[in-house]
Amino acid sequence: MIEGVTVRQAGAGDAVRGVLPRWVALPETVEEIAAVLRACAERDLAVVPAGGGTKLHWGPPPERCDVLLDLCCMNEILEHAAGDLVVRAQAGVTMDALAGTLADKGQELALDVPFSEGTTVGGTLATALPGPRSFRYGTARDLLIGITVVLPDGTIARSGGKVVKNVAGYDLGKLFTGSYGTLGVIAEATFRLHPLPADRRWVVAGLDRAEAAPAAAALAASQTEPSAIEVDWPDPAGPLTLAVLVEGTTAEARAAALRELTGGAVTRERPSWWGLIEGDEVLAEARFLPADAGAVLDEVAATGLALRGSLAAGRVLLTPCRDLAEDELAAAVARLRERARVHVLAAPYDGLDRWGQVSGLPLMRRVKERFDPGRRMSPGRFVGGI
Repeated sequence: MIEGVTVRQAGAGDAVRGVLPRWVALPETVEEIAAVLRACAERDLAVVPAGGGTKLHWGPPPERCDVLLDLCCMNEILEHAAGDLVVRAQAGVTMDALAGTLADKGQELALDVPFSEGTTVGGTLATALPGPRSFRYGTARDLLIGITVVLPDGTIARSGGKVVKNVAGYDLGKLFTGSYGTLGVIAEATFRLHPLPADRRWVVAGLDRAEAAPAAAALAASQTEPSAIEVDWPDPAGPLTLAVLVEGTTAEARAAALRELTGGAVTRERPSWWGLIEGDEVLAEARFLPADAGAVLDEVAATGLALRGSLAAGRVLLTPCRDLAEDELAAAVARLRERARVHVLAAPYDGLDRWGQVSGLPLMRRVKERFDPGRRMSPGRFVGGI
């Protein structure tokens, strides 16, 4: 089909939310991605990029999918400038492999990934789900300093660090981060790094619902500068667990000071649930003002949803504690939307309003029209059917 690019017939395991592509392309270079997209543009074939496949079931099914662009062979760390605290990696590099390489030099990319295996650089950027330490270090958009993308017509464009060619007027890194593969293909990324902390401690405390929001606010305002403040509430009928991460040479002393605010225990051990998504057949994200955290907890208590995330940052993930029918889930989401912006990231129900009201949707549609006028990139997978 495309000279130099490995292409195979798709199988049942390649389906994207039940939509089976005809072919799977496995490019090994940026130029091969461009060749695939040029060929698809000539034939009006729809393309869905895939990394480790850990989040392919998120979002609505694509309107059409002719080619699954599997980036598993784009798995090289291209440059690690340890002295500059910068790394450039291909999109198919797993976050575990990247972390291992950086750790050998005493450095890290401060992005927490929600799955223990298989998460790739490209998938992390495409979905842009913040982890616990985004509270201190920022999100993927903040740590990304350069990006190479391939546009739907096969044009290779670079932005930020290691610039060769820019697309005037657009910050490609910010546009493509969180775009769910609907604007083009993320091929390479350059990140700002941090030194590995000399020490870490967690303060872990069990709290009642009414205590959680005031405790999170007090911790966020503390002069001890915690790196993350997370809660885990697996059953809204029961108590929740609050955990605070402190990093640095004085972690022990600072953790002891934070313990005065929360009670509980100081430990070197990361809580088993820390930053992980353990079930995502149904998964929703709620964002809200930290001042509204108490009201959000009150609403969640009536929904039958488990909660995990940061009250201090106003960002939590929600999963059902029991099987929820589509109408029950829709009712729970509608109730929560009175207090927070709620996006349903994953659910097997196609009739669900996944995004709610999105004020920036007209602008997002214009950007989609500018980058992908033929609607060939993951059509229908994002907000408003983008």
